[in-house]
Parts: sequence; C-alpha cells; structure tokens
Amino acid sequence: MSAPHGGPVSVPAAGTPALRDILRSRGYLRLLALSVLLGVPIALACFLFVSLQHAFQHGIWHSLPEALGHDRAPWWWPLPALLLAGLLMAPIVTRVPGGGGHHPVHGLGGTPLGPRELPGVVAAALTTLPLGVVLGPEAPLMALGSGLALLAVRKSRRAADPKSAMVIATTGSTAAISTILGGPLVAAVMVVEAAGLAGPQLVVLLLPCLLASGVGALVFTGFGQWTGLTIGALELPSVPPDTNPDAGDFLWGVPLAVLIGVVITTAHRIGFLSEAWTARRTAVRTVAAAGAVGLLLMAYALITGRSPEEAALSGQATLGALAADPHDWSVAALLVLVVCKALAWGICLGALRGGPIFPAVLLGAALGVACAGLPGLGAAPALALGIATASAVVTRLPVTSAVLAVLLLGADAGNQMPLIAVCSVVGFVTAQLLERGPEPQTAPAPGR
Repeated sequence: MSAPHGGPVSVPAAGTPALRDILRSRGYLRLLALSVLLGVPIALACFLFVSLQHAFQHGIWHSLPEALGHDRAPWWWPLPALLLAGLLMAPIVTRVPGGGGHHPVHGLGGTPLGPRELPGVVAAALTTLPLGVVLGPEAPLMALGSGLALLAVRKSRRAADPKSAMVIATTGSTAAISTILGGPLVAAVMVVEAAGLAGPQLVVLLLPCLLASGVGALVFTGFGQWTGLTIGALELPSVPPDTNPDAGDFLWGVPLAVLIGVVITTAHRIGFLSEAWTARRTAVRTVAAAGAVGLLLMAYALITGRSPEEAALSGQATLGALAADPHDWSVAALLVLVVCKALAWGICLGALRGGPIFPAVLLGAALGVACAGLPGLGAAPALALGIATASAVVTRLPVTSAVLAVLLLGADAGNQMPLIAVCSVVGFVTAQLLERGPEPQTAPAPGR
C-alpha cells in the first residue's frame, strides 16, 4: 500500500516489517496527516447535509401542516408525501450514476461510491428521506464521507494503489458516521469489528479512521453549537429512571431479545423481496412501493389515533419521545407501531435509499417497552435491551451495538451493561441463525 501522495505504506502480513516500522514510514505519516485534514471538510459537509435534511423534514411534517390549519400531520399526510418520494426517487434510481446509492437491505457496506456517484446519493437522501421514507441518514452520510475522501486522491493514484484508496474511503465514511453516532468511539469500534483484521493490520486501518472521526466530530459539534441548527443525531435526551437489573430482567430479557431478533430479521427479509420486485419495471414499482409505505403509515395513524410521523422517517425523534415518556404509549399502540413500521421499513430496504440502522433501533426499543409491563421487567432494562438487540441484529456487530446502547443511555447505562452485553450477543446469534439472504455488510473492509 502507498500513501496518496507518495511513500510506501506496507500492509503487514507474515514476514513483513514490524508495526513500528510501518508507523514511522513517511507514507503512513502522510496518510495520518491527510486523515486529520479530511475530518474537517467532511464534518462540515455532513453538518450541512443533516441540517438541510432536518430542516426539510421539519417543514414537511410540522410547518406545512400548521400552515394548512392542522395542529399536526393528519392521518392521510403520508400517502401524498411518500408518492412524491417515489416519483422523485424513480429517475434517480434509473438514470443517475450510482442509482442514488446501494440498496440498504445489504447493510451499510459494499464498495465505496466514488465522486461520480455522490450527487445521486445526496439528491436521493435530501429529496426523499424528509418525505417520510422509513430509513435513516447513516448510509448516505457514509457515502458522502467516502466520496469526499476519494476526491482527495487523484484517480491515477486510486487505480495504482486500490488498498490505499480503500483505507482513505473507509476513513472518510468513518468520519461521517461518527457525526451522528455520538462521536468517534462507536465509529472506531465499528471499524474494528467490521474489518475482520488482526494485529498490525487493524492498527494500520484504525488510526487514520480514529483521527478523522475525532477531528470531524469535534468540528461537527462545535459548528452545531455556533450556528444553533438542529442536526437530528441519534440521542436520548431523557431515559426512564435507572434500575438495577435483577433476575426477572434477565429471565424476560433473553427471550425478548430472541423475539426482537425474529421480528427484525423477518422484516429484513421483506427487503430482499422488495429489491427483487423493483428490479423489473423499476421506475413504476419504486413509486408503487413508496405508496405502499404511505398506506402503512396511514394505517398506523388511523388505528392508534396518533401522529403518522411516529411511524414515518428514521425514528430518531420517536425514539427520544419513547425513552422520555414510555407510559405515553399504550401497549396496543406500540405493537401497531412495530407492525406498521417493520413492514414499511422492509419495503424501503429494497425499494428506496437510506440507512437501515435507525428504524431498526426504534423497532427494538418499541417492542422492548411494550413488554415492560411483564412482571419483573422494568422500563429502563427493556429499553436498553431493545436498543442493543435491534442494533446487533441489523448490523451484525454485537460489540458496536453494545457500545451504541451504552452511549445512548448515558449515565443511566452503568447498571444495564450486563443486560446490554448479553442481549447484543443473543440478538446477533438469533439473526445469524435466521437470516437466509446475503449477509449484510456494515462497513468497507480494506484488504479483504
């Protein structure tokens, strides 16, 4: 491997130089410096991206209904919004280079998209996700990060040294995803777990990713405080009162983790069916799939009498509201939310574009809280295990999922960590045993 601006950087293998020799090499030091420099523009681009997405989303689901005389989005609102999303997505999928990004049913990974495909990814995300598509912003953000990072490397360099280009692309995508996952820690753990590398190879990959994500998260946070703009990162402003998990929490938690794994894996399979169905007559069927999602969101609003926004979109806002006041939802409303959102998420996974993680996390949390009334199962443990299990099922990264759940729960996570760890593993194993389609990819893995 060589650094983008010259100088050898050897990827260690049997019989290759020691790690310290690699870290001292001129090319690798330049790669680390480039990683720091990449973190700043990528963070600013991601900040602009998520700020615009959040502004569009607020306008569509709050400002516009209020301007039309509604106190919230009416029950019929999702159908025209999703049909418009399908109409906007159809030409992007069929005519724009890159098709607006990869199908989210295959996870977050795959071959990094280059600068040529980047406009389509951004256009698809900004024009359709705010309209209610049941997907998150994480996959477009990672594509944005990798695409911008590859812009820093000349095409001739990328062709001559594809391994270096892959490391740089991974660095960019890691810096991007760290901006909405609570900082660089989750992103760094994700790289460690997803890369499947060991020893010096892992360090060679991890260091530039950690540098870029740390600098990017710092710039992203500072810029957000300076502008006062809302970015919609995955966070829980408030959580149920903390309780120490006891035997009842574990006795209920393990089978509940299996149930969550079954539900999310089943919904994920719908994504493969949706992908196969939209492979032919793509434009028309993309619009039809989006319309079906709109009908499911309408069904949630009609059945529960609640806002359709709760079942639409990525689920970030609904997750925060659920954690802050889990008793505001009846068990029936939570179960309807799980059914409608799971079906809508499954359709979107194969037909539309976005990230698969955030909606799955809400599904796990909702199913966990719905079962919190069982004797011996508290709301805080149910929420914690739901988040950890769902994340492990959809990402196939149990350690990353446990870290994400701990960071989301903040100071209240200490007592829940044993339950979080156990349920992350249970969810991962359940998904592995049940999944029949291609294994989802979470992040690019250089050298694999």
